[in-house]
Amino acid sequence: MIPAVLVIEDELPMRRVLRAALGGQGYRVWEAGTVEEGLAAFAARSPQVVLLDLGLPDGEGFDVVERIRDTSAVPIVVISARGDERDQVRALDGGANDYVTKPFREAELFARLRAALRGAARVSRHAETLTIGPLRIHCYERRVYMAHVEIDLTPTEYNLLHSLAREAGRVITHRQLLRQVWGPEFVEDVQYLRVFMKQLRQKLEPDPTKPQLLVTTPGVGYRLRPPD
Repeated sequence: MIPAVLVIEDELPMRRVLRAALGGQGYRVWEAGTVEEGLAAFAARSPQVVLLDLGLPDGEGFDVVERIRDTSAVPIVVISARGDERDQVRALDGGANDYVTKPFREAELFARLRAALRGAARVSRHAETLTIGPLRIHCYERRVYMAHVEIDLTPTEYNLLHSLAREAGRVITHRQLLRQVWGPEFVEDVQYLRVFMKQLRQKLEPDPTKPQLLVTTPGVGYRLRPPD
């Protein structure tokens, strides 16, 4: 099935650019220019992915993320001129899958869209086995394989990897990961998280200094990137 993209963006020239670029890549494109139009179109159309600007004339894109997340796990990729880390963290903490800053390269946007769609298609939060490219996680047994080779992980390393794998393709903020893996009292201990991410990369990445699977979004968090 051809993926359908709902673009919620108030600037008509930007919508035209996105419509042409997405259509050229084979996506079906629906458009909205306000919060209410976007939510109505989402309910009526049921798109496979949402591209969302934060600054809308009748409200904030954060509200759209929150209201969509009340009923749906559809991927949401924010595209915004706001480069402040606080806006990125707020959007991602609210449930957005990724955040792309304007101006952006089309190739980067399409790569983020593909990652979000792959994560939604391949990974179920309740699945007994999570498979992302060569990585396979047997959740019930808590065993991890990379290219059919079993990887020995500590309990904390496993919990961290599992949290990332459940949301493959989505950027998860430092605070979200720290809360999920260590508990709410650890949400400020970012250096602690970095230590365990380094350990995971040593075990899972062919070249830990150039990670391809466990990717950093500087100042924001990490994502498990499904392969192309």
